[in-house]
Amino acid sequence: MILNHIKFVVYNLLTFTVLVYCHSRDYYDILNIPRTAKHNHIKSAFRKMAKQLHPDKNRDDPQATEKFSQLRNAYEVLSDDRLRKDYDRCGEKCVKKDSMANGHDPFASFFGDFGFQFDDSPAQKETPKGGTIVLELGVSLEELYNGNFVQITRNKPVIKPASGTRQCNCRQEMITKQLGPGRFQMMQQNVCDECPNIVMITEESMLEIEIEPGMRNGQETKFIAEGEPHIDGDPGDLVFKIKTFPHKIFERRGDDLYTNLTISLQDALVGFKTEIPHLDGRKIVIERDVITWPGAKIRKKGLGMPNYENNNMHGYLIITLDIQFPKNNLTEQDKEDLKKILSQSSVNKLYNGLDGY
Repeated sequence: MILNHIKFVVYNLLTFTVLVYCHSRDYYDILNIPRTAKHNHIKSAFRKMAKQLHPDKNRDDPQATEKFSQLRNAYEVLSDDRLRKDYDRCGEKCVKKDSMANGHDPFASFFGDFGFQFDDSPAQKETPKGGTIVLELGVSLEELYNGNFVQITRNKPVIKPASGTRQCNCRQEMITKQLGPGRFQMMQQNVCDECPNIVMITEESMLEIEIEPGMRNGQETKFIAEGEPHIDGDPGDLVFKIKTFPHKIFERRGDDLYTNLTISLQDALVGFKTEIPHLDGRKIVIERDVITWPGAKIRKKGLGMPNYENNNMHGYLIITLDIQFPKNNLTEQDKEDLKKILSQSSVNKLYNGLDGY
C-alpha cells in the first residue's frame, strides 16, 4: 500500500514537471533564433512570427492566444538588454513581466501596426482623434530585397499640463427663464466647461522602421499615436508609405526582376559567359553556348524578389539580351568569308510585326 502511494506521488511529480517544462519553453526557441542573435534579428523574428501566430489568423486553434502570449513575453524579455541578461543568467524565474498587464501592446507603436487589434479589452466609447500624417519613405531596391532597419528622428508636439484652467467643450444649450407670473421664455446660452490648462511642447523621439524583404511599392507601416495631437482626445497615427527609388540595373514587376544585357555580335554567334551583380552582392553567372538573337530572354528561377508573405519563395530574374553590332565596315574579303561561314541565303520577308503576322 505504501509502495503504491509512493509510486503515485512520483508519477504526479513527474507529470507536473513535464507540464511546467512544456509551458516554459525557451524564449530563443519560441522566436526561432540563436542565443547569439543581434537586436535587429530579434525584432525581425518577432514581426515574422507575430504575423503567423496572431489569434485573428488562427481562430480554429484553441491554443492560439496562449502561443501568441508566449511570443510576446519572449520578445519583451529578449529585446530588453537588462531583462535578457537576467534571463540568460537564470531563466524565466528571473524576469518579471508586467508591461502586458493593462492589455496595451507596447510593440504596436514601435514596430507599426500589423493590421490586428492587439488590445483585447472591450470596445470603449469613441474619443476624438487627431489627424493622421502620411509620409513617403524612400527605399532602395537593395533594401527591399535584403531587408533593413531605418531610424527616423521625429519632432512632434506633445501635450503637457500647465497651471490654471481653460474653457473647453463649448456648446449651445437652451434654457428657460421666468419673466413674470405665468410668463416664460426659452433662449440659447453658451456653456463652456472648465478644464485643466495645457501647453504644447515639441519633443524629439526616435522611430525605427523595419523594411521587410519583399515589401512592395506603396505598402504602409503605421505607428499608433504618433500623428497630430488632439487637445481633447487621442493623437492621430503616423503612416509611412514605401516609395522605391529607381534602380540603375533592375526593374521590379511584382516579384520578378527585369534587366537588359548587351553582348557583342561575336558573343551572340559563338556563345558567351559573363557575370552580373545581384542585389545582395553575389555574382550571377549568365552563359549561352548557342546563337543568341536580339531580344532573346534568359529566365533564372528563384533569383527575383522575395515574396513578402513567404520569404522562402522568390520570383524570376528575366534578362533580355541586346546585340551590339560592329561599327567598322567589313572588307569585301570579310564579307565573302562571312557568307561562307554562315551559309545563309537572303531572307526578305515583309509582314505586319505589330499584329504578330
